[in-house]
Formats: sequence, structure tokens, C-alpha cells
Amino acid sequence: MSDYTTKDARASEIEEIVRLAREAGLLVTLDGRIGRETYQSVAGSLASFLRFVDAVRGALAEKEVV
Repeated sequence: MSDYTTKDARASEIEEIVRLAREAGLLVTLDGRIGRETYQSVAGSLASFLRFVDAVRGALAEKEVV
């Protein structure tokens, strides 16, 4: 597998994780970009974090079924 393909797969996984975080009510902010690197912060309540954990568990369970 080429580095390019690996980076693309990783980027899509990161996008999915960020989407789950936002849907759970966490605030995801862009702190900056240096070159190709993106720096983001995640903040929120404990309740939002627990919703995120449940969403990640659900996403992982769906991948195991496939």
C-alpha cells in the first residue's frame, strides 16, 4: 500500500471521528495549519464526551459486523 493511499485512509478516519465528536455535542475548533499538518482542539461537557464514546462504540460494532 502506498503512503498516499494510507494517508487518504487515515484522513477519512479522522474526518469520521471529528464528525462523531461534533454530532455528540463536542466543540471542534481549528487551531491552525502549518504546512500539511492541521491542529484541532476538542472541548465539551462530560455528557457530550460520553455520547461521543457511545457513538465510537457503535461505529466500531458496525465495522465488526461487516
